[in-house]
Amino acid sequence: MNRVTLFNSPLLLGFDHFERLHDRVAKSAHDGYPPHNIEAIGEHGLRITLAVAGFAREDLHITLEDNQIVIRGQQAEEAGKVYLHRGIAARQFQRNFVLAEGIVVTGATLDSGLLSIDLARPQHNPVSRTIEIRNGELTQPQTAAKRTPPGESR
Repeated sequence: MNRVTLFNSPLLLGFDHFERLHDRVAKSAHDGYPPHNIEAIGEHGLRITLAVAGFAREDLHITLEDNQIVIRGQQAEEAGKVYLHRGIAARQFQRNFVLAEGIVVTGATLDSGLLSIDLARPQHNPVSRTIEIRNGELTQPQTAAKRTPPGESR
């Protein structure tokens, strides 16, 4: 079965990196735990907030891996506790967010069961440049033997 790619147009050269990112995001989009919000903070800031009730600061780990922020949570089992009913899930999780080029993680806080990760978005400065057009023939790879035009002899 052939896979239909998002960036298969001949006009989109060098976008295979984006296709890999798209595949990575599509795989992680189906996991809804823990629930999260993404909000704009000011003109150039973002905040990711995850609901991690029951997790202590020591149970949470945030890493930046190849333009992807990875949040992992794993609660330690408390020895000696006997539960008659366990309705509060104590499961581990891993949540990934792919970051655009230039996004910087500025900090993280845990307050009242909400983990907030602050990000800074770079300011976009449009770049424009002129490409010089030169006169001349297209360069072709040199071959060992020169060809003789038809009708001429060596």
